[in-house]
Amino acid sequence: MLFYLFRYLHDAFDIPGAGMWGYISFRAIAALILALIISAVFGEYFIRFMKRRNISEAQRDASIDPYGVQKKGVPTMGGIIIIVSTLIPCLLLGRLRNIYMILMLVTTIWLGFLGFMDDYIKMKKTKDGLKPILKLIGQAALGLTVGLTLYLSPDAVIRENVSVKKIETVINVGNPDDIYADAYNISDNTSNKKVVETVTLKSDLVKSTKTTLPFIKDHNLDYASWFSWLGDYSQAAGWIFFVLLTTFVIMAVSNGSNLNDGMDGMCAGNSAIMCLALGLLAYFSSHIEYASYFNIMYIPGSQELVVFVAAFVGALIGFLWYNAFPAQVFMGDTGSLAIGGVIGVLAIIIHKELLIPVICFIFLAESVSVIAQTSYAKHGNKKGLKLRVFKRAPIHDAFRVLPGQIPADFQIIFRRWPKGSWHESKITVRFWITTMILAAFAIMTLKIR
Repeated sequence: MLFYLFRYLHDAFDIPGAGMWGYISFRAIAALILALIISAVFGEYFIRFMKRRNISEAQRDASIDPYGVQKKGVPTMGGIIIIVSTLIPCLLLGRLRNIYMILMLVTTIWLGFLGFMDDYIKMKKTKDGLKPILKLIGQAALGLTVGLTLYLSPDAVIRENVSVKKIETVINVGNPDDIYADAYNISDNTSNKKVVETVTLKSDLVKSTKTTLPFIKDHNLDYASWFSWLGDYSQAAGWIFFVLLTTFVIMAVSNGSNLNDGMDGMCAGNSAIMCLALGLLAYFSSHIEYASYFNIMYIPGSQELVVFVAAFVGALIGFLWYNAFPAQVFMGDTGSLAIGGVIGVLAIIIHKELLIPVICFIFLAESVSVIAQTSYAKHGNKKGLKLRVFKRAPIHDAFRVLPGQIPADFQIIFRRWPKGSWHESKITVRFWITTMILAAFAIMTLKIR
């Protein structure tokens, strides 16, 4: 709202300073700071409110916390802090007519409400919470909504990077003051000549089923090309696949985030790092020169995603003030489902969904560990055996199990891994570091030519 107000003041009255609201950098930094302040201030009142009403974490299996950390009585549903601290800066500082901003806000509210219902049922009715099938239906419905919106909206378009030119120019190699005429190029210097490679963009804005391929020299993959055998219907088939893929990505990342939320500060910290990486990619995609430089698609209007990401990261960092070990509040499914959905939709919008296995590797590992553990245990039950893949799942729990907590009659494939037992805070920080490395690596893949 403030964006439109100050734009009017700038255009109508030329008020000094009003023009700053047109800059993404200014609005993003303001959103980050505002989200931090809101989460820090609102978080304190929220925790007190939840404690007065005894809305807290029920006592879990004591063996989950081998170092004697008591989780009983800690308020849950702290995801409300994250959601509120994200929505307010976006509503104040964002361009609310932007289709990408709308999708991110809808995603946050949609999955936040779904997670809230799950947490509420756990506290008031049954500890199992919302039925899994209902959660999956809610996630799938959001995926279909996002996918169809990106297909139908005239504002969800791209400019493709298709033309590569090589130009040979003469330069003074030995001159330290020599500066390339084209700032967005790569070169191969030989004697006094330079071969400049530039990437140009199509002028037309188009609807596209293309996505960015990591680790591949030719970056783009068109889903429609997989259905070329359908002739004139290949593009339609590509869009159907894209919508279904969008649904799958949202469901997968959302559930992975939910599984990762098992230690103090774990999910919030990992998610902040992932969002920063995707926010940086969104900024590259929104800037025509950076898009050309990295040989990726230019997505007009995606700069508003930077404002949203800044607010979201600020909210997550502010939430960590209370969620870091020992936690004063848990995010619950209210926060974890919304976080995963935001990350998934963000990657889909900027056509970087194939980077998710790298950026969100921790979420992927959590999901795979649970699926493998459950499937192997069911296989063992049929034979009357107690079979396990890991000492405990999700995978982060395997790192804090003490040797005496492992039943002797369990046949565990990775019984000797990991060695020893780490404290919860150490596991959390090391998972953060792993996510940082993978996020940096994902960004580096853009320069592979």
